[in-house]
Amino acid sequence: MSGIQVTDFIVLFLYFIGIIWIGVRTAKKIKTVGNYFMPRTFGKSALIMHAFGTGTHSDQAVSVSSKTFTNGLSGIWYQWLWLFATPFYWLIAPIMRRFRAITTADVFVARFNPSVGMLYAMVGMLNLMVNIGVMLKGSSAVISSVFSGAISADMVIAIMTIMFLVYGIAGGLSAAIITDFIQGVLTVIFSFILLPFVMKAVGGIHGLHQAISDPQMFSLVAPAEIGVFYVLVIAINGLIGIVTQPHTMGNCAAGKTELDGRIGFTVGNFIKRICTVAWSLTGLAAVAYFAGQNVNPDNVFGLMAKEFLPQIMPGLLGVFLASLLASVMSSCDSFMIASSALFTENIYKPLQKNKTEKHYLKVGRIISLFIVLGGVSFAYWLPGVIKGLEIFWKIPPMMGLVFWLGLFWRRTTATGAWATTLVAFFTWWLTTTTMFIEFMGSLSSSENLRFVIEKSTGPEIYLPWQMVFYLSAGLLAGIVVSLLTKPEKEEKLEQFYEVVRTPVEKGEPESEAPCRLPIGINPAPRKNMFPNTNIEIQVPSVLSMTGFLLSWLLVIGLIFVFFTIAKG
Repeated sequence: MSGIQVTDFIVLFLYFIGIIWIGVRTAKKIKTVGNYFMPRTFGKSALIMHAFGTGTHSDQAVSVSSKTFTNGLSGIWYQWLWLFATPFYWLIAPIMRRFRAITTADVFVARFNPSVGMLYAMVGMLNLMVNIGVMLKGSSAVISSVFSGAISADMVIAIMTIMFLVYGIAGGLSAAIITDFIQGVLTVIFSFILLPFVMKAVGGIHGLHQAISDPQMFSLVAPAEIGVFYVLVIAINGLIGIVTQPHTMGNCAAGKTELDGRIGFTVGNFIKRICTVAWSLTGLAAVAYFAGQNVNPDNVFGLMAKEFLPQIMPGLLGVFLASLLASVMSSCDSFMIASSALFTENIYKPLQKNKTEKHYLKVGRIISLFIVLGGVSFAYWLPGVIKGLEIFWKIPPMMGLVFWLGLFWRRTTATGAWATTLVAFFTWWLTTTTMFIEFMGSLSSSENLRFVIEKSTGPEIYLPWQMVFYLSAGLLAGIVVSLLTKPEKEEKLEQFYEVVRTPVEKGEPESEAPCRLPIGINPAPRKNMFPNTNIEIQVPSVLSMTGFLLSWLLVIGLIFVFFTIAKG
């Protein structure tokens, strides 16, 4: 196979053996459902790499380099869409830890009722199946291109699925976090090791400016598709949905303390934002390097790796492939475990009570297989990585709206929660119908008010407008229905908000139930910014505001650095 050496295969084999060993060794320590789904035993460094590893996988390098290859540097927003949400991670992480929950569905049960928890469990499982499918699709494109198509993308999907199933089902979240640490280091290395050699081959940024005549290719915003409005709406959509991505609970709450979760979740994701710069520049360099050639945009990242890594060091391409496998496996098994936790804890347990821990653990492992089957089916159906990523963006906000309404507005009811999600999903579907597209097309009066865009598959609602429609409709439905229905019981609400505002103490015992304070822990006093109202926003601590402001400075710094590099 062109470009693949014996040393590359040796590295891959050793990596596979190492991963199996991690899964088997970790499995021996799994005794309870809590150990399997939510071990609260990790410190800052492990959680940094867990947040980075779970949130970073090769399909993202594929999507960013692919979109940059076709649209220019504005393609970076296909992963930087969460850049403006990242400072909020510093505020979100302690809240998720304070819930003292195993799954995010536990939060919806505590705030509303079991039916809303089941609704979230179903939406969350759908979300993670789609995410698994997107990752498998993107990673298979990279690996298949490295092997010059000798191994089909479909075969690669099957191989990767078997690998992460073996150790993921055995080792649970602990195995995922350990692998994330390894994968995180490798991903950082390979995000940047290609860049200097690629840039040298095309003459650096100056050479790119000479080879690429279109100035829009060097712009961070491209009015034709990815303009300021696009970036703003997708960032808001991402912030609304991040809290209801099922693996977020594990990212924030698997630490010993709140600070571990804050640092892990925020720093881990900022590392990802930095790596995204390298992916985008690699995609732009490919425009010049492959000029005149017919290249599938989804294959750009893999082709660049195959072209340059063997020149650097023998066996390095094998390490690169190992890091790709690690990124897929650590992320897919985290999502698989989060999905099985949702089913076991929030659908199966309420229907089959008083079973043994061993029984629930077995159910969790069995359902993992079905979750993965759904993800693999989606991967085989998916026409391209970009399309899959856009579908994935739209699912978390459907329950994200409910999360934020329930957290900040005491008047939100369970019926309002159902209305929010169902109306948002309905509006999403409505925006894909021919009737709606034609109607909105007739309202597009200028380029500044463009509801519909033309694509190779035909006209469709411009993505940010589609998000505005379903977010607005869902939010409005939730508010109106909540006001028209009976409020939740005050005792239930107060118990929920006591948990949210009470910090987790060092060495604190596990609570007897999710979203409950442990015995002996007194609730923190209420310091509401809007006293005597139904708005529930606590006065932030000095630590919260300091980290939040520093994070915004880092966001501004990243944009400035990338803008400076782009200008050459």
